[in-house]
Amino acid sequence: MIIVPVKDGENIERALKKFKRKYEKTGVVKELRARQQYDKPSVLKRLKMERAVYVQKLRAAED
Repeated sequence: MIIVPVKDGENIERALKKFKRKYEKTGVVKELRARQQYDKPSVLKRLKMERAVYVQKLRAAED
């Protein structure tokens, strides 16, 4: 369960923002979407490799 302490006089929108950030970090939505359909292990491996190549290109461009 996610607990967001709210200080006295704190805006409710700010508390909601904190809650959304914590909820996003848990990865619940991401896992739910992944479980909605079956992906073959070979497809997952290929996607993982493509992402790794993309990230390497980004990091090389930064330097």
